[in-house]
Amino acid sequence: MVDRVLELRVHGVSNTPPGQILGLRPAPGADAPPPPWLVAGGPVTGFYRSPTVEPGDPVVVEAYSWGQLTSGARTARDVERALWTLLLPFTLANVALHARPSIPADPDAERWNSTSGITAWLIRLFCLSLTGTLALTLTGVGVDLVGWQCVADDCLRQIPGPWEFLGRGWWSEGARALAVGLLVPLGALALLGLVTWRTYQYEAQMPADPVAPPTSRRPTGAPADRPGQPEAGPPVPEPPPDPPGNPLQDRTFWMGEGQLRRGAVLHLCTGVVVAAAVPLGAVLAMDPPRGGRAAVAWPTVAALAAVVLIAVVALARPGLTRRAGATPLGGRSIAVVVLTGAGLVGTVLILLLPDGPAGTPLAALRPTPGCAWHAATPNCPADRSLPGLDWIVAWLGTGQLLLLIAIGSVARSGRRALAAPATAALLLALGFAWSTGWLPGLPAAPAALDFWTLVVPVAALAATGLLLPRAPSPAEQRPLAPHTGLAWGGRAPAVIAGFGWLLCVSNSAGLLYWITDRLNGGAAPHGPSPVAPPVPVMWAGLAFAVALLALAATAGWAGLIFLRLRRHEYAQLAPPGHPLSAHDLRRCRDVSAWRALHRLIGEHAVRLVGWYAAGSAVLVTLGCAALLSRSRPHPTVATGGAAVVEWISAVGDRLLGWLPVLIAAVGLLVYRNDLVRRSVGVIWDVGTFWPRTAHPLAPPSYAERAVPELQTRTAGLLALAENDPRGVDGIILSGHSQGTVICAAVILQLPARVRRRIWFFSYGCQLTRLYGRVFPGYFGPDRLPVLAEALTPPGGRTRWTNFWRNTDPLGWPVTAAERELAVRDPEALHPSDGEVADPPIRNHSGYPEAPEFHRERSRVAWLLRRGVPAPRRGSG
Repeated sequence: MVDRVLELRVHGVSNTPPGQILGLRPAPGADAPPPPWLVAGGPVTGFYRSPTVEPGDPVVVEAYSWGQLTSGARTARDVERALWTLLLPFTLANVALHARPSIPADPDAERWNSTSGITAWLIRLFCLSLTGTLALTLTGVGVDLVGWQCVADDCLRQIPGPWEFLGRGWWSEGARALAVGLLVPLGALALLGLVTWRTYQYEAQMPADPVAPPTSRRPTGAPADRPGQPEAGPPVPEPPPDPPGNPLQDRTFWMGEGQLRRGAVLHLCTGVVVAAAVPLGAVLAMDPPRGGRAAVAWPTVAALAAVVLIAVVALARPGLTRRAGATPLGGRSIAVVVLTGAGLVGTVLILLLPDGPAGTPLAALRPTPGCAWHAATPNCPADRSLPGLDWIVAWLGTGQLLLLIAIGSVARSGRRALAAPATAALLLALGFAWSTGWLPGLPAAPAALDFWTLVVPVAALAATGLLLPRAPSPAEQRPLAPHTGLAWGGRAPAVIAGFGWLLCVSNSAGLLYWITDRLNGGAAPHGPSPVAPPVPVMWAGLAFAVALLALAATAGWAGLIFLRLRRHEYAQLAPPGHPLSAHDLRRCRDVSAWRALHRLIGEHAVRLVGWYAAGSAVLVTLGCAALLSRSRPHPTVATGGAAVVEWISAVGDRLLGWLPVLIAAVGLLVYRNDLVRRSVGVIWDVGTFWPRTAHPLAPPSYAERAVPELQTRTAGLLALAENDPRGVDGIILSGHSQGTVICAAVILQLPARVRRRIWFFSYGCQLTRLYGRVFPGYFGPDRLPVLAEALTPPGGRTRWTNFWRNTDPLGWPVTAAERELAVRDPEALHPSDGEVADPPIRNHSGYPEAPEFHRERSRVAWLLRRGVPAPRRGSG
């Protein structure tokens, strides 16, 4: 044996530099610490060691740096990466798939008609609808705002480029300008598909066989490897694996290249279908085709409908949902591409053909130039959007609401809960058909009945599925630790996807408002202006302002809870009757604030988010009813209370107009500012940890590359020959914060012969209070013990030590770990031993510098170096 142990550290979300992870300090007289030595990997993801490491060191520390996959470096690529932030709605919708509470341990055991299978299918349908929302928004920009409403020369001059031809001549007749407007959504979808295609390198990363790694070039002064190193021996046959107890044990979990390609084809083709259906539907509804136009129109409609039907069915098929590496697209994907191309060609041909004589030509309904400034101008309706666009927006939003309710109901209570939202959807369709006179044999609907009034009771009926008793889980058969139960009563998929939907709608409305403002030259959309967004979009500003007020109220409630917790913690630190100095009292206030934040996030954050989600659901329901009313949120000339509503709506409109720019700016700061990176990066890195199994157009998952790389490095080092100077007796896999989640995924992927020589250190760990509650299918009370069993040798103790502080907002105990070590923070309230500065409050950082960490590492390294099994339970 080489009598050496490697501590392999994996950092968290803040992209800690390798030198800081290794704890490098400047030498006496030097201004900066020495640069770390890159021993494996590259500049994006690499393994680093200290340049002063010696061959005889009993413990060698190595740092794995993966942060540039998400947080990045300060380079010109920051702007490109920041644009990924705009796709955060897709990320949240993709995360919802992994929040299902009933995920089977063996993915091959999942059936379509099971609770988990139905929930997965509904989530994938919801993700497909989000792609449709994006396509509809881009179509609203190109087809409606530019091609349909922007008819005056002063409006067309606001568009960069020579687009004045759309307002005159052959291109301004009929629906030809709409064909040009289709270039906007088609070009944006093509760009998104290109970016997604370029990121397949993440899913294409696969772990290598455990062979000896190549020799790396050392810096000057670093010890050299010994010559004549023997090759690694043949691998030891692996015993038959036990039945999987955790989905993360699936060998193909991080190999989704083929699945991503197939899913991207379905999503992009569906987006093209949505973009083509908007102008095609308007033409066919206003002017039904006859003769030669009919020979082109109806096959085009059939081709577009077939694409949607194939996509809906394919999302439930095992061929798409299973992950198996670089699998081909398949015949279904090729058929979707061919049908989409045929439908798009037919749509463009219909738009370029002259109007038919059967109905009302679209040219007769198009707003005339200058009508917004002169009330007496003919053909100037209050709603100047493309005919039918308002109904498409309203029905898409209402359908997504019912889909979210169905997701939450089935995930919480099983298949039986699907009856309520399915019945509500049927009643809503029948109510619409009755109010429009499409149901023969029934009396006409009352004249005073507005269809939108049916939405609220129908949504209430659908919501009863969310209130059914929760389906029991195996973990509930034994008592749970406090604050470790299912988040939001098992409705986590609907809550997470719902927040993604709200952000998607906000981004879409903001983009429409921003483009409208540019085309109008700064005129308010609610006042006289040549271009106006669809009427349903006008409700978004009012709803956004109300949602911000609700968010502020929730933040205020959280602040009151924080103050109460801080008073309680301060009373524990400075009890009455124990006089302390003014300095120590101030320090007690600082420490009590961090302890209160630790309790606020660990005990109350999930509940606060749930209350805000419930309020948002009520607001969204009222908003869907308002969308179907087809009325404005306030009259054009508002007085009295309507003026207040107009002011609130105008504020919301302006905020929405700059929301996409603000999100992109925040995304840029995530890569360039440490404070923003640590605060926003928590959400971003949690979301992009999961593979793109539900929404292929989401930002890439860094774990698709980090987990195979760590797996290859760990197994490769432990597979070296005993007399190889690069070999180690054992590895301490040391994960901080999000790094603990990455390490857990790596351990579950490693073979048993490798896990026998690994000890797991976790600190700043969220596996119980966050991941265990939101993602119970992977880290719940009945799945986390699988990780502990993987780290338990026969007859020994679990090789897992968890460190935590009561001042760490993101680090809590882990009941599945063998040893729970509470790290004192701060070490004292006042300076000692001749020091001047107060001992720092490290909260979420600096765990490897704590004395408790050093003592535990020495004990574990002694056990791993000598191959001594841990003492049996109960032995002295």
